[in-house]
This record gives sequence, C-alpha cells and structure tokens, in this order.
Amino acid sequence: MKKGLIILIAAVFLVALWGFSGYNGLVTLNENADAQWAKVETQYQRRFDLIPNLVSSVKAVLNQEQAVFGEIAEARTRYAGAQTPDQRAAAASQVESALGRLLVIVENYPQLQSAATVQDLMAQLEGTENRVAVERTRFNDTVREYNTTIKRFPRNILAALTGFNNRAYFEAASGAEQVPTVQFE
Repeated sequence: MKKGLIILIAAVFLVALWGFSGYNGLVTLNENADAQWAKVETQYQRRFDLIPNLVSSVKAVLNQEQAVFGEIAEARTRYAGAQTPDQRAAAASQVESALGRLLVIVENYPQLQSAATVQDLMAQLEGTENRVAVERTRFNDTVREYNTTIKRFPRNILAALTGFNNRAYFEAASGAEQVPTVQFE
C-alpha cells in the first residue's frame, strides 16, 4: 500500500513538473516572439524617422510627385494608429510601396542623386530596409518555433489548456512583388 502511494505521488509530481516546465517553455517562446516583433518595430521606427528627412531633401530639389509624399505621410499615420502587428505590417507595406516609387523618382533625377544629403539618407534608408528584412525573417523564425511547439504532442494539450494560440507570420502585402513605376505627365 505504501509503495503504491509513493508511486502515485511520484507520478503526480512528475506530471506537475512537466506541466510547469512546459508552460514556462511556452511563455518563453511567446515572449521571444513578442520581443522579436519589437525589433521589427524598432526598425520600422528608424525608417519612419528617416523618411521625413529624405522627403524634405527630395522636396527641396523636386516639387513634383506630391502624391508619393502624401502616400508616405498617410502610411506613417496609419502605422502610428495601428493597434496590432498585422495592422502595423500592412501600414509598413504601404510605406514600402510609396518608398519604391520615391526611389524611382530619385533615380530619374541625376541632380537629386548628386545631392550629398540625399545620398546619405538613401544609404541610411537602404540599410534600414535591410535591417527590417533581417528582423522580419528572425520574427518569422521565432513564430515558426513557437507555432511548431504548440502544435506538437503533448505540448499541444498544454497549450490548448493554457490559452496559447497560433501566431501569424509576417507576410508581404499583396502586390509587393511588382516593381513600382513612376510616370511624369
């Protein structure tokens, strides 16, 4: 009788230990995904901090294509008002589209390209875009690890019982594969 009770207590202890360990692991993975998304947002913020300087420099040399500048400002406003990572990702994609058109404008105007301020800001913006891409990739890797963990048995049971749900990957906006074009009238 005593031996059976000891085995039962040991089994309950091991299950509880597994539950605590598993839950803590899920919390860690979820927090890692949140932290990685924060890194993506940090790079978005860097981009948004550079954009007004770039736009001001471009406007000083070029007063055409006001629509592009308006789209950039509108996308920045949408990003600032976004509440979820999905909304922020959509706003960031709008910025990327408008920036693509702005870059085409800059490429078409040699006097604009030669301005040292514009060159410096373009280099910084290019570096920021690369950083954004790296952080997005890392975010998706972190989300993949989290999603895989909560789907595997037996953690899927623990995840369902404790409210850990699948997280969305960052995905490019529809049409992002299209090269932007600028037409002057």
